[in-house]
Amino acid sequence: MKIIVAGVEKEVKDGITIAELIRQENVETPEYVTVSVNDEFAKSENFQTQTLSEGDRIEFLYFMGGGQ
Repeated sequence: MKIIVAGVEKEVKDGITIAELIRQENVETPEYVTVSVNDEFAKSENFQTQTLSEGDRIEFLYFMGGGQ
């Protein structure tokens, strides 16, 4: 099936979970990543079970702290 990851169309297996996609995409520091699926935030506790569907748009987001 085809999904969009960070604006790039990718071919992935049917029923891939968010956790599997994170591993497949070699996401740096996956314990700190926030995932958006079709502009809605996915709960990290659901990454192992939430499956993706044809045409889903996925973004990996990191929130940075700091500054003055």
